[in-house]
Amino acid sequence: MNVSDFDFDLPEELIALRPARPRDSARLLVVCGPEGRLEDRRVTDLPDLLRAGDILVANDTRVLRAALLGRRASRAGGADVEIEVNLNSRLSPSEWSAFARPGKRLREGDIISFAGALSAIVADKSEAEVRLVFNHSGDELDAAIETAGVMPLPPYIASKRAPDADDASDYQTMFARETGSVAAPTAGLHFTPALLESLAKAGIHRETVTLHVNAGTFLPVKAERVEDHRMHAEYAELSQATTDAINRARAAGGRCIPIGTTALRTLESAAASGELKSFSADTSIFITPGYKFRVADGLMTNFHLPKSTLFMLVSAMMGLDVMKRAYAHAVKERYRFFSYGDACLLLPNG
Repeated sequence: MNVSDFDFDLPEELIALRPARPRDSARLLVVCGPEGRLEDRRVTDLPDLLRAGDILVANDTRVLRAALLGRRASRAGGADVEIEVNLNSRLSPSEWSAFARPGKRLREGDIISFAGALSAIVADKSEAEVRLVFNHSGDELDAAIETAGVMPLPPYIASKRAPDADDASDYQTMFARETGSVAAPTAGLHFTPALLESLAKAGIHRETVTLHVNAGTFLPVKAERVEDHRMHAEYAELSQATTDAINRARAAGGRCIPIGTTALRTLESAAASGELKSFSADTSIFITPGYKFRVADGLMTNFHLPKSTLFMLVSAMMGLDVMKRAYAHAVKERYRFFSYGDACLLLPNG
């Protein structure tokens, strides 16, 4: 298939710059059955849209304040240079790969100083990224980054406004527990304690997996053919206890509904053998139309970018024609798109 097959028109004003308040008041487009029946609802309606015995699976990763502003020390009496650093993937307890601007002003061996006595040496440099070795490690480094950095808003928000105090909570899900992401698993942003209580009363189970989202999730697909795109890798974990809970729920007739594409990709990676098993590894799974889902019986997710790997994923679940019609409906009805936007619930079997 061609990447252009996954294009659609999206008015820029539909890109949400702030989340709905309260979180669960966001709109929810239900896309149901092989024919793709559409229904306009709210996230608060979720307990009525699922069945007792279904199991929701959220991503419990926690977003670091991974956008850092630092200064490169002067060379030979020259001036210091301001450097914007966006962390990407953790390589070791003290090392991160990162994007740096202006990258051309950096050399191997340069030291970048950040707020709060945090600093890093440029250990390696490629055309796209730098490898930074920090002066802290492990939990101490996480704490130092939290002090020095700000929330790493997606580029389509950051290009329109700077991060502020509200983003510290707005861009973190209530499931957040395992530190390691530089982008939020945004479908989880819609959940509140009140909604979880309603879901529990309705007999709907809940479990978590972990996938540490890196900045690759925002990279555009540059290939012309879908088959030529190389997916970025991200670290994911699925515990034995969660594996057992999901298998029990499905064996009893319940449906497994991941909350977000990151949870779905974790589950499908863990079921690559045909059976869901505990999992702890990097995954670069790329789900496109024709893929046979092994675990996910549906999906709750936000609205995604045109020609993105995530729009390809939802098209794999519901069919490209169905999703193009659903997104056209969402545009017409002025749904809000992307990380801080509204959501859809995909139920391919009704």
